[in-house]
Amino acid sequence: MTQPPRVMFVGSQANDPYEDAEQILRLALQNDPDAITGRFDAVVNQSGVAGAFEVAICLAATMVGDSVAPGTWALDFPGIDQASYDTRWVARFVSAYVNSDPGTGEALFGAALADGQLPACLVALAGSTVATLQRRA
Repeated sequence: MTQPPRVMFVGSQANDPYEDAEQILRLALQNDPDAITGRFDAVVNQSGVAGAFEVAICLAATMVGDSVAPGTWALDFPGIDQASYDTRWVARFVSAYVNSDPGTGEALFGAALADGQLPACLVALAGSTVATLQRRA
């Protein structure tokens, strides 16, 4: 029986999503959306879209922190339907993370990619993460 061809890995070496997330947060602190997009592009070139998803998960985890109690969490965002695409995406992506719902996170990521909105969403996620960290400080 012949196995169908599969792509296991494209690129020379996988990036460390934590290091990439740290670099992206540093760029977000400098308020440099073009550099953030460029760094995510580099991650995609090195590790594929899955690598960018892992970095986004690291950013969501950084935003949420360690003090979230397990359970089901509801997204409380009055007027979310009137918010911009990237703002809605960040709220829903972080909500999926908090609720340990990787399927929804993956679906949101895929939808933003298909809609051509993923770069703006990832920049918004990085900015929201930095803003959250600054509020906590």
